[in-house]
Amino acid sequence: MSTRGERAAADRAAEHQHLLDALLVEREGLLTVLDRVLALRGTARLLRDAAGADAGFVADTDGGGGVIRWLAGTRTDSLQDLIVPVGQGVGGRVMALGRPVRVSDYVTAPSITHQFDGVVSREALSAMLAVPILRERAGRQQTVAVAYAALRGPGEFGDDAVRAVQGVAADAAVALALAERAEAGRATAVAAERQRMQASLHDSVGAMLFSIGAQVRDLRTTLPDNPVLRTRLGRLESDVSAAALALRESLLALSESSPERALPIELAEHCRSFQARTGVAARLVQLGEVRPLDAERTTLLVSAVREGLLNVEKHAGASTVVVSLGEVESGVQVAVADDGAPAEPAGADGVPGTGLGVRMLVERAARLGGRVSLVHDEDGGTTLRMLLPAPGRE
Repeated sequence: MSTRGERAAADRAAEHQHLLDALLVEREGLLTVLDRVLALRGTARLLRDAAGADAGFVADTDGGGGVIRWLAGTRTDSLQDLIVPVGQGVGGRVMALGRPVRVSDYVTAPSITHQFDGVVSREALSAMLAVPILRERAGRQQTVAVAYAALRGPGEFGDDAVRAVQGVAADAAVALALAERAEAGRATAVAAERQRMQASLHDSVGAMLFSIGAQVRDLRTTLPDNPVLRTRLGRLESDVSAAALALRESLLALSESSPERALPIELAEHCRSFQARTGVAARLVQLGEVRPLDAERTTLLVSAVREGLLNVEKHAGASTVVVSLGEVESGVQVAVADDGAPAEPAGADGVPGTGLGVRMLVERAARLGGRVSLVHDEDGGTTLRMLLPAPGRE
């Protein structure tokens, strides 16, 4: 490659790295402030304004119905925290159908049930439009909230208003996705911290209590006969045993983690350890929900990340490493991407010609119907990727 070409490649690599860092910083900033309440709090006002309506409100759903939580333009509190079962009223019909529903006059509309005529009349609402806020979960679209717009007095919602409200609902769905990702990230961070606390307490306080107990027992057997002292030492030994039991119970509580958190917690801990050990920035990016996996697949995905980080540490001379985890159509994928020099040339199949660790990963993944690749970017950097099919898809 010419000097000019090398310079251009270096510039492209720097630009890619800058963009990646900027995106990750922006993502991390969003995840620190977003939650479900913040994601939906301003949506009611946006719905009212987008549809040119007198009122807008949002119902949060949990699969068995919805509760109207956020309102804009209402005159009373009659709609606040109103429970809306599936199939009832305009919002319940949206939950049942998964599509927009509109009526020109709520209290006389034949297409809906009328359990809520009283509260709607107290707000003097007439025409009403509701659309689903949709999120993809488990491979299908689910209604996670309902967006409403309503008029007072004569009027109706046309197709333009429906499209405008659907646009606000789509934006709200994106905000909810970020909020859920933030919650997952916070839960993973908390669980990882609990794991570190567990190890620290076991190694420090646990060891100290064991030592105290052993010394007390030695004193009881070696001191001259002294009933009073023996009694006091016996009480001290009982206190130490009780403290040790309480510590074990606390350690068990700290170690509790739901199965779906086990994999991201483990990967986050490897990134943290790698960064502390090498000084190279390492981030875990979780690309959506990952359903719980069996122990064999979880262990193999963790092994792939550990091998990727080890290769970066030994060969790459990288300044940044990004570990990603996410579900793809056919299974679960992890990737370890760095911006350093390639560790070794890859073969035609994307697997390096040498490197026992990666070759063992290839063999283990193949037994489960998965695959491993090692790709060297022409602009610099290497990505080790493992894809495993979900159980039952081998």
